[in-house]
Amino acid sequence: MSKNKISKNWLNKQKRDSFFKQSKIQGYRSRSAFKLIEINDKYKFLKKNTNLLDLGSTPGGWSQVASKKITKGKILAVDINPMEEINNVNFIQGDLFTDKTIKDKVSLFFNGKIDVVMSDIAVNTSGNKDLDSFRTGDICLQAMDLSLELLHEDGVFLSKLFMGSIFMSINEKAKKNFKKIVRYKPLSSKKESKEIYIYCKGLVKV
Repeated sequence: MSKNKISKNWLNKQKRDSFFKQSKIQGYRSRSAFKLIEINDKYKFLKKNTNLLDLGSTPGGWSQVASKKITKGKILAVDINPMEEINNVNFIQGDLFTDKTIKDKVSLFFNGKIDVVMSDIAVNTSGNKDLDSFRTGDICLQAMDLSLELLHEDGVFLSKLFMGSIFMSINEKAKKNFKKIVRYKPLSSKKESKEIYIYCKGLVKV
């Protein structure tokens, strides 16, 4: 099958996706916005005074949702790719996992422990589902490490991951470091996808 035909089939499938359609109607930059809306409706962790870090934020769907809920707190979005401006959202372009100067900027911005670290990062697909699952899981582990540094005692860590070989490592690390761990697949996540989200709350005191 030609690349053009694959792209056309993908676009047609997206157009039929009700959440994709709704994202355009409601002005969200991605259908993933509805995943965060659904998760927050269930666990209610986005409040008006929340201080939040959005990792891998571009194109900004999750930051858009957060900006509607958080009116008195701080929102900082970070991504290696540029992101168009969103009201009530500050943005830093760079790799927070490898660049110490970016990490320093994040610490300076919040000037203290924060309430929520969330990540909807997934690697670009390579065609090898097992490899993509592992690499996305590895990013989840890095994001979790970062959250353990930045979150206050009752903070929340939320991240995308894919079911696969690295899942057990993620789950064990979460159980070791957080009091509450829930694995959740939103209705807005495609049925055929192995994508799930891990919601962690409350740091375990060492």
